[in-house]
Amino acid sequence: MRTTRKRIRWGLGFGIPAVTMAIALLIFLCGTKFYRHKLPGGSPLTRIVHVFVATFYKWNVSTYQEEKNVYRIEEKEVSIFGPRRQQLRTDQFRFLDKATVEDELDHECKTTFNWRLCTVQEVEEVKDVLGLLPIWMACLMYGVVFAQSSTFFTKQGSTMDRKIGTHFEIPAASLQCFTSLSILLLVPVYDRIFVPIARRLTGNERGITMLQRIGTGMFFSIISMIVAALIEIRRIKVAKDNGLIDLPNATIPLSIFLLLPQYVLFGIADVFAMVGMQEYFYDQMPDTMKSLGIAVNLSVVGVSSFISSFLISVTEKVSCRSKGGCWFTNNLNKAHLDYFYWLLASLSAINLCIYIFLASCYQYKNAQKDISNEDEESLSGRPLLPS
Repeated sequence: MRTTRKRIRWGLGFGIPAVTMAIALLIFLCGTKFYRHKLPGGSPLTRIVHVFVATFYKWNVSTYQEEKNVYRIEEKEVSIFGPRRQQLRTDQFRFLDKATVEDELDHECKTTFNWRLCTVQEVEEVKDVLGLLPIWMACLMYGVVFAQSSTFFTKQGSTMDRKIGTHFEIPAASLQCFTSLSILLLVPVYDRIFVPIARRLTGNERGITMLQRIGTGMFFSIISMIVAALIEIRRIKVAKDNGLIDLPNATIPLSIFLLLPQYVLFGIADVFAMVGMQEYFYDQMPDTMKSLGIAVNLSVVGVSSFISSFLISVTEKVSCRSKGGCWFTNNLNKAHLDYFYWLLASLSAINLCIYIFLASCYQYKNAQKDISNEDEESLSGRPLLPS
């Protein structure tokens, strides 16, 4: 598409993806009648707010009252939630347990939904969500590193020799496809080869835990940044040796395929980290908030992009005031992109240490098989919370 826009015209370059998306949308709509639709059970955000509101109302409740009156609430959970996995009571975030205590005002409440009172199930679900936040924050640094593959990596490639043969020149951004190809090739290898071997060694059904998988991806992202820094050092050296340091538009006699290792390493990192995050946030979200788990996973990339932009702006301002010169200039040959890569590698290494600590403290969701054996259809009409 980039070649089409550059060599033919922009209208055609945007028109081809537009037609392709229209065909994809048509296929999508044709398949909707085969979907299994599930009745909505209320907003997950409303459920979270409900627990905090109830906790606020019961803030002065004593521990004795909490232990004495909570059991009656547990008996009501079957009629409210229907047959789904029951969250066992945990000791983390104990202050939220106050929301499960039933007092006299709750007895007098005649409405079907009481903002002052929650079930143990509702409280434990919110605890699960809060438990994910430290891991989510630790994953942001990986997203910052991930953002460089479509920005500075492409900028590097645009200054290098991009010719294949005599006449054909590939776009610098086309090397991103090698990250996708690496993922396509390595995901089956991971599932069919790595997991069975790891399963025999660890006894874990998944081979390694979800958090271990994410941490492994973070490690490979650090290696990718180190390799990118070393390649950038070589690129600048070749530019100096050929007297091209002051010519930003000159092509450095260095093949763009020298960047392949950092793209492939990103693909390996994604197989572990990106897939691991999708699995982790979806699996560890409560059963009634699975869609929120998908949104949380996607937010890692979105929020990290903003952090990356902020980090670049701060780095640029600080570096321009130093004697070494700006790290980011229009002339990439005079910039210090390698310094920035080393900075990201260092920050990622520190973040990985913090992540390992948080992962070692994390308690995976503790749930029994079902609350009830009742038929799900008999309870499908009972709303969990108002939308």
